[in-house]
Amino acid sequence: MKTNPISQSTDVRAIEAWMMQHLRHLVPEIEIRAKAELAAQINRLKTERDAVILGHNYMEPALYHAVADIRGDSLELCREAQKADRSVIVFCGVEFMAETAKILNPTRKVLIPSTKAGCSLAESITADDVRRLKAQFPGVPVVAYINTYAAVKAETDICCTSSSAAKIVASLDTDTVIFIPDEYLARNVARETGKTVIFPEQAAAACPGANTFIGWHGKCEVHDLFTVQDVENVRRQFPQAVILAHPECPPAVAAAADFSGSTSAMVRFVQEHPAPQYFLMTECSMADNIAAENPNKEMIRLCSHRCPYMATITLEDTLAALEHLRYEVTVPEDIRLRAKKSIDRMLALTT
Repeated sequence: MKTNPISQSTDVRAIEAWMMQHLRHLVPEIEIRAKAELAAQINRLKTERDAVILGHNYMEPALYHAVADIRGDSLELCREAQKADRSVIVFCGVEFMAETAKILNPTRKVLIPSTKAGCSLAESITADDVRRLKAQFPGVPVVAYINTYAAVKAETDICCTSSSAAKIVASLDTDTVIFIPDEYLARNVARETGKTVIFPEQAAAACPGANTFIGWHGKCEVHDLFTVQDVENVRRQFPQAVILAHPECPPAVAAAADFSGSTSAMVRFVQEHPAPQYFLMTECSMADNIAAENPNKEMIRLCSHRCPYMATITLEDTLAALEHLRYEVTVPEDIRLRAKKSIDRMLALTT
C-alpha cells in the first residue's frame, strides 16, 4: 500500500510547500496555490464524511499525491478496497474500478467523482458477448481482465490483472482458455506462456487446438497509440534510456521495449534500477507521478497520451463528490455475488 502523509494534511501552506518541492516541474506554479487549497478542503471533508480516497496511478499528480489515501494500480486498489474501514469510498479512477470496490464492499457507499469516467477497453465486451463465447466453446474456462464491468465479471470463471495473467492462466491447468477482452494483453501473455491466440471468427472454421487462447478484439485506446517507431525514436535520441511498456501495448511494442509489466511493476523497476533515464509507454500521468516520488530519476517527457476518461477525475469533482455524496456506484446483488467469486479467486492466487 502506498500512502503519503501530505494527503492527511488540512494545512494549505504545508500542502503548497510539499507541492512546490515535489510537483513544481510537473504542475505550473501559478496553479499550485489553488490546487493546495482544494486539497486541504478535500482532506478536511473526507474526515467529516468518514471517507477514504483511492487513487489510481493514472490520476493527475496533485490529486494522486495530495488527497489519495491509498494509491496504486488496479490490483493494489482492489486489495485495499477490501480492507476499507470507512463508511464512504471515493474512487479516483474509472467506473469498472469503482464497481470492483463496491463488489468487495457492499455495505459501503462508493462514489466516483465523474460520470464520464468510462473505459474503451471495458466497453468493448458485454455480458451477452461472454455468454455467446461460452456457448460457442462449452466447458472452456473464461479469464476476464480486471478492466471489465461487473456484468462481464459475473459471467467469468476468474479475473486477472496484467501482472497476474500468466499465473492465473497457469493455475487453470487447461489447454484452452477464453481470455477477454484485451487483444494485446492476450497476445503478450500468450507469447510469455507459449500459447497461440485465435479469435471466435477463426474458430468457426476449426476447433481450437492445444495451448490456445481464444481472444477478443478489445483494446485500450491509449496503449494502442504506442508504436515501434516510438521505441526507435527514443533509442536514437536517448541511447542510455530504459524503455518500459505496459502489456496493453501492441505485442511488437512490448517486445521492442526493455521491460514489459503492470503499472506497479514499472514503479518497482524504476525504483530498483540505476538507469539514468526512463521512458514509460503507458498513460503519461503515471510518469509524472513516478517522477514526483523519484526526483533522482529522469523521466523522458515525450509521452502525450492521456486517458480521456481518467482525465475527467479532477480535484474539483472529487471535492464535489464529498460535498454532495454524489455519483454513487451500485451493482445489482445477483451480479455482485457472481462477480465477487471471480475476483475472490483472483485475489486468492495473488496474495
